[in-house]
Amino acid sequence: MSKKIFDLIFSFIGLIILSPLFLFISILIKLNSTDSVFFKQIRVGTKGKRFLLYKFRTMDKDAEKKGTKLTSRHDPRVTKIGRLLRKHKIDEFPQLINVLKGEMSF
Repeated sequence: MSKKIFDLIFSFIGLIILSPLFLFISILIKLNSTDSVFFKQIRVGTKGKRFLLYKFRTMDKDAEKKGTKLTSRHDPRVTKIGRLLRKHKIDEFPQLINVLKGEMSF
C-alpha cells in the first residue's frame, strides 16, 4: 500500500471516528470565544508549496496582537479549554484534514 493511500484511508477513518469529539470541542470553543473554532496558519510543505494548516483555536481572539509569538507555560492568551486541548495534543486533530487533502502526511 502506498504512503498516499495509507494517509487517505487512515485520515478519513480518523475524521469519521473523531467527528463527535470535533463537534463537542467546537461547541466548547464557541462557548468560550467569539472567534473561529479553527486556527488557520500558512505553512510551507513539500517543494515550497504553501497550504493552510488547521488546528483547534486555543488562544484568545487577536492573540498575536496581545503579545509575543512564543507561548509560555502560563501564557494568559491561552483559553481555559485551550490549555486542556494543548496538554493532551487534541488541538492537533484537525490536521487530519490536511492529511486527507494531501498537504501533510502521517
